[in-house]
Amino acid sequence: MKNPLGVLSWRQIVVTTVALPLVISLAVLAYAWPAARLAPRDLPVGVVGTGPAARAAVDALDRSAPGAFAVHRYPDQAAARSAIEHRDVYGAFAVGPGGVTVLEATAAGPSVAQLLDASGSRLAAHAASPQGRTPAASGTADAAAAPLRTVDVVPLSAGDARGVVFSSALLPVTICSVLIALVVTMSGTVKPGGARLVGLLTGCAAAGLAVYLVAQGFLGALPHDHAATWAALALTMLAIAAPTAGLVTLVGRAGLGMGAVLMVFLGNPFSGVTSAPELLPAAAGGIGRWLPPGAGAELVRGTAYFGGSGSAAPLTVLAVWSVLGLAAVASGRPGPADTGDNLLAEGRSEARGLAAEGRSDGLNLVREGRPEGLSLVREEQGEGLSRLRRTPAAGSQERGHRP
Repeated sequence: MKNPLGVLSWRQIVVTTVALPLVISLAVLAYAWPAARLAPRDLPVGVVGTGPAARAAVDALDRSAPGAFAVHRYPDQAAARSAIEHRDVYGAFAVGPGGVTVLEATAAGPSVAQLLDASGSRLAAHAASPQGRTPAASGTADAAAAPLRTVDVVPLSAGDARGVVFSSALLPVTICSVLIALVVTMSGTVKPGGARLVGLLTGCAAAGLAVYLVAQGFLGALPHDHAATWAALALTMLAIAAPTAGLVTLVGRAGLGMGAVLMVFLGNPFSGVTSAPELLPAAAGGIGRWLPPGAGAELVRGTAYFGGSGSAAPLTVLAVWSVLGLAAVASGRPGPADTGDNLLAEGRSEARGLAAEGRSDGLNLVREGRPEGLSLVREEQGEGLSRLRRTPAAGSQERGHRP
Protein backbone atom coordinates (compact mmCIF):
# COMPACT_ATOMS: atom_id res chain seq x y z
CA MET A 1 0.00 0.00 0.00
CA LYS A 2 1.34 3.40 -0.98
CA ASN A 3 2.05 5.85 1.79
CA PRO A 4 -0.42 8.76 1.37
CA LEU A 5 1.96 11.04 3.28
CA GLY A 6 5.11 10.77 1.27
CA VAL A 7 7.11 13.05 3.52
CA LEU A 8 6.68 10.67 6.49
CA SER A 9 7.62 7.04 6.82
CA TRP A 10 5.06 4.50 8.04
CA ARG A 11 6.95 4.29 11.33
CA GLN A 12 6.76 8.06 11.81
CA ILE A 13 3.04 8.03 11.04
CA VAL A 14 2.38 5.30 13.60
CA VAL A 15 4.44 7.14 16.22
CA THR A 16 2.73 10.50 15.71
CA THR A 17 -0.85 9.23 15.27
CA VAL A 18 -0.95 6.24 17.63
CA ALA A 19 1.95 6.05 20.06
CA LEU A 20 2.12 9.70 21.10
CA PRO A 21 -1.65 10.12 21.65
CA LEU A 22 -1.66 6.89 23.65
CA VAL A 23 1.21 8.07 25.87
CA ILE A 24 -0.46 11.44 26.38
CA SER A 25 -3.77 9.80 27.25
CA LEU A 26 -2.11 7.56 29.82
CA ALA A 27 -0.31 10.54 31.36
CA VAL A 28 -3.56 12.50 31.64
CA LEU A 29 -5.30 9.44 33.10
CA ALA A 30 -2.55 8.95 35.69
CA TYR A 31 -3.03 12.49 36.98
CA ALA A 32 -6.78 12.95 36.48
CA TRP A 33 -8.10 9.59 37.70
CA PRO A 34 -6.92 9.87 41.34
CA ALA A 35 -8.05 13.51 41.53
CA ALA A 36 -11.50 12.64 40.18
CA ARG A 37 -12.01 9.82 42.68
CA LEU A 38 -11.09 11.58 45.92
CA ALA A 39 -13.04 10.18 48.87
CA PRO A 40 -12.14 8.96 52.36
CA ARG A 41 -11.23 5.28 52.51
CA ASP A 42 -10.48 4.01 56.03
CA LEU A 43 -9.24 7.45 56.99
CA PRO A 44 -7.92 7.16 60.58
CA VAL A 45 -9.83 9.50 62.91
CA GLY A 46 -10.53 9.56 66.63
CA VAL A 47 -13.62 9.89 68.75
CA VAL A 48 -13.22 11.20 72.29
CA GLY A 49 -15.13 9.56 75.12
CA THR A 50 -16.71 6.23 75.97
CA GLY A 51 -20.26 7.28 76.87
CA PRO A 52 -23.48 7.19 74.83
CA ALA A 53 -22.61 10.43 72.99
CA ALA A 54 -19.32 8.96 71.74
CA ARG A 55 -20.99 5.72 70.69
CA ALA A 56 -23.66 7.69 68.85
CA ALA A 57 -20.94 9.69 67.08
CA VAL A 58 -19.24 6.48 65.90
CA ASP A 59 -22.55 5.11 64.62
CA ALA A 60 -23.29 8.40 62.84
CA LEU A 61 -19.91 8.36 61.08
CA ASP A 62 -20.48 4.79 59.95
CA ARG A 63 -23.96 5.53 58.65
CA SER A 64 -23.04 8.75 56.86
CA ALA A 65 -20.16 7.19 54.91
CA PRO A 66 -19.70 3.44 55.32
CA GLY A 67 -16.03 2.47 55.11
CA ALA A 68 -14.85 6.07 55.02
CA PHE A 69 -13.34 6.22 58.51
CA ALA A 70 -11.23 3.95 60.67
CA VAL A 71 -12.34 5.13 64.11
CA HIS A 72 -10.04 5.07 67.16
CA ARG A 73 -11.42 5.74 70.64
CA TYR A 74 -9.64 8.04 73.11
CA PRO A 75 -10.58 8.71 76.73
CA ASP A 76 -10.07 12.48 76.59
CA GLN A 77 -9.02 15.32 74.32
CA ALA A 78 -5.43 15.27 75.57
CA ALA A 79 -5.01 11.70 74.34
CA ALA A 80 -6.61 12.60 71.02
CA ARG A 81 -4.30 15.59 70.62
CA SER A 82 -1.28 13.40 71.29
CA ALA A 83 -2.45 10.91 68.67
CA ILE A 84 -2.80 13.71 66.11
CA GLU A 85 0.65 15.09 66.90
CA HIS A 86 2.16 11.61 66.51
CA ARG A 87 0.26 11.14 63.22
CA ASP A 88 -1.73 8.15 64.43
CA VAL A 89 -4.92 9.86 63.27
CA TYR A 90 -5.70 12.86 61.09
CA GLY A 91 -8.15 14.35 63.56
CA ALA A 92 -10.71 13.59 66.25
CA PHE A 93 -14.28 14.43 67.25
CA ALA A 94 -15.23 15.24 70.81
CA VAL A 95 -19.02 15.11 71.33
CA GLY A 96 -20.47 16.32 74.59
CA PRO A 97 -23.21 18.39 76.21
CA GLY A 98 -21.47 21.56 75.06
CA GLY A 99 -21.51 20.58 71.42
CA VAL A 100 -18.99 19.06 69.02
CA THR A 101 -15.29 19.87 68.95
CA VAL A 102 -13.28 18.96 65.86
CA LEU A 103 -9.58 18.44 66.53
CA GLU A 104 -7.67 18.57 63.25
CA ALA A 105 -4.22 19.20 61.79
CA THR A 106 -4.15 21.29 58.64
CA ALA A 107 -0.43 20.45 58.39
CA ALA A 108 -1.41 16.83 57.73
CA GLY A 109 -3.45 17.94 54.73
CA PRO A 110 -5.84 20.86 54.17
CA SER A 111 -8.18 18.61 52.18
CA VAL A 112 -8.51 16.24 55.11
CA ALA A 113 -9.13 19.15 57.48
CA GLN A 114 -11.99 20.37 55.28
CA LEU A 115 -13.43 16.87 55.23
CA LEU A 116 -13.29 16.68 59.03
CA ASP A 117 -15.01 20.07 59.31
CA ALA A 118 -17.86 18.84 57.13
CA SER A 119 -18.17 15.63 59.14
CA GLY A 120 -18.15 17.65 62.37
CA SER A 121 -21.05 19.75 61.08
CA ARG A 122 -23.05 16.61 60.38
CA LEU A 123 -22.27 15.25 63.86
CA ALA A 124 -23.40 18.54 65.42
CA ALA A 125 -26.68 18.37 63.51
CA HIS A 126 -27.08 14.73 64.51
CA ALA A 127 -26.40 15.48 68.19
CA ALA A 128 -29.06 18.20 68.26
CA SER A 129 -31.79 16.13 66.59
CA PRO A 130 -34.22 14.08 68.70
CA GLN A 131 -33.30 10.40 69.09
CA GLY A 132 -30.27 10.79 66.84
CA ARG A 133 -32.31 11.55 63.70
CA THR A 134 -31.13 14.04 61.12
CA PRO A 135 -32.60 17.57 61.24
CA ALA A 136 -34.47 16.94 57.98
CA ALA A 137 -36.14 13.86 59.44
CA SER A 138 -37.06 15.48 62.71
CA GLY A 139 -38.12 18.83 61.35
CA THR A 140 -35.42 20.64 63.31
CA ALA A 141 -33.94 23.70 61.64
CA ASP A 142 -30.23 23.88 60.83
CA ALA A 143 -29.87 26.70 63.30
CA ALA A 144 -30.74 24.29 66.10
CA ALA A 145 -27.61 22.23 65.51
CA ALA A 146 -25.31 21.75 68.49
CA PRO A 147 -22.45 24.25 68.79
CA LEU A 148 -19.42 23.34 66.65
CA ARG A 149 -15.86 24.30 67.55
CA THR A 150 -12.74 23.63 65.49
CA VAL A 151 -9.22 23.38 66.96
CA ASP A 152 -6.18 23.22 64.67
CA VAL A 153 -3.75 21.10 66.69
CA VAL A 154 -0.90 21.26 64.14
CA PRO A 155 -1.49 24.28 61.87
CA LEU A 156 0.27 25.08 58.63
CA SER A 157 2.86 27.80 58.50
CA ALA A 158 1.57 31.34 58.20
CA GLY A 159 3.59 31.66 55.01
CA ASP A 160 1.73 28.72 53.46
CA ALA A 161 -1.67 28.89 55.12
CA ARG A 162 -3.36 26.84 52.38
CA GLY A 163 -0.58 24.31 51.90
CA VAL A 164 -0.13 25.12 48.22
CA VAL A 165 3.63 25.63 48.39
CA PHE A 166 4.20 22.22 49.92
CA SER A 167 1.99 20.41 47.42
CA SER A 168 3.19 22.39 44.40
CA ALA A 169 6.86 21.70 45.06
CA LEU A 170 6.70 17.92 44.60
CA LEU A 171 6.39 17.84 40.79
CA PRO A 172 9.39 20.11 40.08
CA VAL A 173 11.41 18.24 42.71
CA THR A 174 10.61 14.96 40.94
CA ILE A 175 11.46 16.32 37.49
CA CYS A 176 14.69 17.94 38.68
CA SER A 177 15.75 14.68 40.32
CA VAL A 178 15.35 12.89 36.98
CA LEU A 179 17.39 15.68 35.37
CA ILE A 180 20.18 15.08 37.90
CA ALA A 181 20.28 11.46 36.77
CA LEU A 182 20.39 12.64 33.15
CA VAL A 183 23.30 14.99 33.76
CA VAL A 184 25.28 12.46 35.76
CA THR A 185 24.87 9.51 33.39
CA MET A 186 24.33 10.87 29.89
CA SER A 187 25.92 14.31 29.57
CA GLY A 188 29.46 12.94 29.15
CA THR A 189 30.76 15.24 31.90
CA VAL A 190 30.81 12.58 34.66
CA LYS A 191 32.75 9.38 34.04
CA PRO A 192 31.25 6.01 35.00
CA GLY A 193 32.08 4.51 38.38
CA GLY A 194 32.71 6.25 41.67
CA ALA A 195 32.54 9.70 40.13
CA ARG A 196 28.88 9.17 39.33
CA LEU A 197 28.13 8.13 42.90
CA VAL A 198 29.76 11.31 44.15
CA GLY A 199 27.90 13.31 41.51
CA LEU A 200 24.54 11.90 42.58
CA LEU A 201 25.18 12.44 46.29
CA THR A 202 26.53 15.97 45.98
CA GLY A 203 24.01 16.98 43.32
CA CYS A 204 21.03 15.85 45.39
CA ALA A 205 22.40 17.44 48.55
CA ALA A 206 22.93 20.77 46.79
CA ALA A 207 19.56 20.61 45.01
CA GLY A 208 17.80 19.72 48.26
CA LEU A 209 19.38 22.74 49.92
CA ALA A 210 18.28 24.97 47.04
CA VAL A 211 14.69 23.69 47.32
CA TYR A 212 14.70 24.26 51.06
CA LEU A 213 16.06 27.81 50.73
CA VAL A 214 13.22 28.66 48.34
CA ALA A 215 10.44 26.83 50.20
CA GLN A 216 11.41 28.02 53.68
CA GLY A 217 13.87 30.89 53.30
CA PHE A 218 11.79 32.73 50.72
CA LEU A 219 8.24 31.38 51.18
CA GLY A 220 8.24 30.19 54.81
CA ALA A 221 6.48 26.89 54.05
CA LEU A 222 8.72 24.45 56.01
CA PRO A 223 9.02 26.08 59.42
CA HIS A 224 10.56 23.47 61.77
CA ASP A 225 13.59 21.17 62.11
CA HIS A 226 15.55 22.89 59.38
CA ALA A 227 18.47 20.48 59.07
CA ALA A 228 16.20 17.42 59.16
CA THR A 229 13.90 18.91 56.54
CA TRP A 230 16.84 19.67 54.25
CA ALA A 231 18.08 16.10 54.72
CA ALA A 232 14.59 14.78 53.92
CA LEU A 233 14.47 16.79 50.70
CA ALA A 234 17.94 15.64 49.67
CA LEU A 235 17.10 12.00 50.41
CA THR A 236 13.87 12.29 48.43
CA MET A 237 15.77 13.60 45.41
CA LEU A 238 18.43 10.90 45.78
CA ALA A 239 15.75 8.18 45.96
CA ILE A 240 14.42 9.44 42.61
CA ALA A 241 17.72 10.25 40.87
CA ALA A 242 19.71 7.16 41.91
CA PRO A 243 17.26 4.52 40.58
CA THR A 244 16.87 6.48 37.35
CA ALA A 245 20.65 6.65 36.96
CA GLY A 246 20.84 2.95 37.80
CA LEU A 247 18.35 2.12 35.05
CA VAL A 248 20.40 4.15 32.56
CA THR A 249 23.52 2.29 33.66
CA LEU A 250 21.91 -1.13 33.30
CA VAL A 251 19.78 -0.78 30.15
CA GLY A 252 21.08 2.33 28.42
CA ARG A 253 19.21 5.42 27.31
CA ALA A 254 15.83 3.69 27.59
CA GLY A 255 16.40 3.66 31.35
CA LEU A 256 15.86 7.41 31.46
CA GLY A 257 12.36 7.02 30.02
CA MET A 258 11.62 4.16 32.39
CA GLY A 259 12.69 6.24 35.37
CA ALA A 260 10.67 9.26 34.22
CA VAL A 261 7.51 7.18 33.76
CA LEU A 262 7.91 5.53 37.16
CA MET A 263 8.65 8.69 39.12
CA VAL A 264 6.85 11.48 37.25
CA PHE A 265 3.78 9.73 35.81
CA LEU A 266 3.15 7.21 38.61
CA GLY A 267 4.96 8.39 41.72
CA ASN A 268 3.85 12.01 41.58
CA PRO A 269 0.06 11.66 40.94
CA PHE A 270 -0.16 8.67 43.28
CA SER A 271 1.69 10.45 46.10
CA GLY A 272 -1.41 12.00 47.66
CA VAL A 273 0.54 15.17 48.44
CA THR A 274 -2.40 17.41 47.51
CA SER A 275 -4.84 15.40 49.64
CA ALA A 276 -3.85 12.23 51.52
CA PRO A 277 -3.12 8.63 50.49
CA GLU A 278 -6.34 7.54 52.21
CA LEU A 279 -8.37 9.83 49.93
CA LEU A 280 -7.03 8.27 46.73
CA PRO A 281 -8.37 5.10 45.12
CA ALA A 282 -7.00 2.14 47.06
CA ALA A 283 -4.63 1.01 44.29
CA ALA A 284 -3.22 4.50 43.72
CA GLY A 285 -2.76 5.21 47.42
CA GLY A 286 -1.09 1.85 48.02
CA ILE A 287 1.34 2.24 45.11
CA GLY A 288 2.12 5.85 45.99
CA ARG A 289 3.32 4.97 49.49
CA TRP A 290 6.00 2.67 48.03
CA LEU A 291 7.36 5.13 45.46
CA PRO A 292 9.86 7.88 46.33
CA PRO A 293 7.66 10.94 45.60
CA GLY A 294 4.91 9.77 47.97
CA ALA A 295 7.32 8.58 50.65
CA GLY A 296 9.32 11.80 50.31
CA ALA A 297 6.24 13.97 50.75
CA GLU A 298 5.33 12.07 53.93
CA LEU A 299 8.88 12.37 55.27
CA VAL A 300 9.18 16.11 54.57
CA ARG A 301 5.75 16.72 56.10
CA GLY A 302 6.82 14.79 59.18
CA THR A 303 10.09 16.67 59.69
CA ALA A 304 8.69 20.13 58.90
CA TYR A 305 5.57 19.93 61.08
CA PHE A 306 5.41 16.85 63.30
CA GLY A 307 8.89 16.59 64.78
CA GLY A 308 9.67 13.49 62.74
CA SER A 309 6.65 11.51 63.93
CA GLY A 310 5.42 8.91 61.47
CA SER A 311 8.66 9.07 59.48
CA ALA A 312 9.94 5.52 59.95
CA ALA A 313 8.04 3.97 57.04
CA PRO A 314 8.76 6.67 54.42
CA LEU A 315 12.39 6.87 55.56
CA THR A 316 12.76 3.13 55.00
CA VAL A 317 11.18 3.34 51.53
CA LEU A 318 13.50 6.17 50.48
CA ALA A 319 16.58 4.44 51.87
CA VAL A 320 15.82 1.22 49.97
CA TRP A 321 15.30 3.04 46.67
CA SER A 322 18.50 5.05 47.19
CA VAL A 323 20.65 2.04 48.05
CA LEU A 324 19.35 -0.02 45.14
CA GLY A 325 19.92 2.85 42.71
CA LEU A 326 23.44 3.60 43.94
CA ALA A 327 24.32 -0.10 43.84
CA ALA A 328 23.18 -0.30 40.21
CA VAL A 329 25.27 2.75 39.30
CA ALA A 330 28.33 1.39 41.12
CA SER A 331 28.11 -2.12 39.67
CA GLY A 332 27.44 -1.11 36.09
CA ARG A 333 30.12 -0.68 33.45
CA PRO A 334 30.21 2.09 30.84
CA GLY A 335 27.16 1.69 28.63
CA PRO A 336 26.83 2.14 24.89
CA ALA A 337 26.01 5.81 25.31
CA ASP A 338 29.19 6.38 27.34
CA THR A 339 31.46 4.62 24.85
CA GLY A 340 29.93 6.37 21.85
CA ASP A 341 30.25 9.79 23.48
CA ASN A 342 33.87 9.07 24.34
CA LEU A 343 34.60 8.06 20.75
CA LEU A 344 33.08 11.28 19.51
CA ALA A 345 35.02 13.39 21.97
CA GLU A 346 38.33 11.60 21.39
CA GLY A 347 37.94 11.64 17.59
CA ARG A 348 37.15 15.34 17.46
CA SER A 349 40.08 16.10 19.72
CA GLU A 350 42.51 14.07 17.59
CA ALA A 351 41.20 15.57 14.35
CA ARG A 352 41.56 19.09 15.66
CA GLY A 353 45.07 18.26 16.81
CA LEU A 354 46.04 17.03 13.35
CA ALA A 355 44.66 20.17 11.75
CA ALA A 356 46.49 22.37 14.23
CA GLU A 357 49.79 20.53 13.79
CA GLY A 358 49.53 20.68 10.00
CA ARG A 359 48.78 24.38 10.10
CA SER A 360 51.73 25.03 12.38
CA ASP A 361 54.24 22.98 10.36
CA GLY A 362 53.04 24.40 7.04
CA LEU A 363 53.18 27.99 8.25
CA ASN A 364 56.74 27.48 9.44
CA LEU A 365 57.72 26.25 5.97
CA VAL A 366 55.93 29.18 4.37
CA ARG A 367 57.87 31.58 6.54
CA GLU A 368 61.06 29.90 5.39
CA GLY A 369 60.06 30.60 1.79
CA ARG A 370 59.29 27.02 0.86
CA PRO A 371 56.09 26.72 -1.25
CA GLU A 372 55.42 23.14 -0.17
CA GLY A 373 54.34 24.60 3.17
CA LEU A 374 50.93 25.56 1.76
CA SER A 375 50.41 22.05 0.45
CA LEU A 376 51.29 20.59 3.85
CA VAL A 377 48.73 22.85 5.52
CA ARG A 378 46.02 21.72 3.12
CA GLU A 379 46.90 18.02 3.45
CA GLU A 380 47.00 17.95 7.24
CA GLN A 381 43.82 19.98 7.57
CA GLY A 382 42.10 17.69 5.08
CA GLU A 383 43.11 14.58 7.02
CA GLY A 384 41.90 16.09 10.25
CA LEU A 385 38.53 17.07 8.78
CA SER A 386 38.08 13.64 7.22
CA ARG A 387 38.69 11.98 10.54
CA LEU A 388 36.30 14.39 12.21
CA ARG A 389 33.57 13.41 9.72
CA ARG A 390 34.19 9.69 10.23
CA THR A 391 34.09 9.88 14.05
CA PRO A 392 30.32 10.54 14.58
CA ALA A 393 29.53 7.40 12.60
CA ALA A 394 31.81 5.35 14.83
CA GLY A 395 30.24 6.86 17.90
CA SER A 396 26.74 6.17 16.62
CA GLN A 397 27.61 2.56 15.83
CA GLU A 398 29.04 2.13 19.29
CA ARG A 399 25.90 3.58 20.83
CA GLY A 400 23.78 1.03 19.06
CA HIS A 401 26.06 -1.90 20.01
CA ARG A 402 25.22 -3.63 23.26
CA PRO A 403 28.36 -5.28 24.76
